[in-house]
Amino acid sequence: MPRTMLTDDAWEILKVLLKESGRVYNKYEHRNTLEGILYRMRTGIQWRDLPSEFGLWNTVYRRFNLWSKKGILQKLFESLASEGDPEWLFLDGSIVKAHQDSSGAAGKQDEAIGKSRGGNSTKIHLAVDSGGLPVYFELSGGQVNDIVHAQSLIINSPQADIVCADKGYDSEAFRAYVEESGADANIPRKRNNKLGNDDMDWCLYRYRHLVENAFLRIKRYRAISTRYDKLARNYSSTVALAFMMMWLPMYC
Repeated sequence: MPRTMLTDDAWEILKVLLKESGRVYNKYEHRNTLEGILYRMRTGIQWRDLPSEFGLWNTVYRRFNLWSKKGILQKLFESLASEGDPEWLFLDGSIVKAHQDSSGAAGKQDEAIGKSRGGNSTKIHLAVDSGGLPVYFELSGGQVNDIVHAQSLIINSPQADIVCADKGYDSEAFRAYVEESGADANIPRKRNNKLGNDDMDWCLYRYRHLVENAFLRIKRYRAISTRYDKLARNYSSTVALAFMMMWLPMYC
């Protein structure tokens, strides 16, 4: 039997959340199916190469695709992340290389894949709480600047006391928006900014590595560090699943 990732305690938590989602029946094979999805996320193999211990590969894929269409994995992540500690909110973005299999025939929808000198890529825009646990994320093309998704991260994240981010979020308009939302902005200004950084809390800024650590943890999974999914919703579901695995130990 291939190495699995879910403990009994973790599955009991997920089983309840799946049932509460209202769109998934309580079937005994769901745990094995989810283990197959996790195995593919961890190894980055093609679906057709999924070990037979998890069942027929196309059955596992169809269920993953169906859950992705319904937003099930995203809802599970949101349910787990609802218990976050939003005193501090750390923002950042990270680029993921898109494999050639993810950029086949062009579709009508935006698949969150951008083209640049480095090739095709996707960017994950992420907000983490005071403990470094993810609370919200979005996808975009890899060429998109971090500041473009900054307000959306604030809107969809829990209310925080302080928002901390790097110079990529240096914008007086964004600082004003953070202040209007009821939080303090702890964002350094660029070197050519005349206002300077006298208002910066550099001690707190050192903890910005928490959001970078979150990216490091999910990029251990090969299907995250390289995007193989053509559909943005399928890759987003895989990312949500990886963030779920960060949250589950907090409940067990």
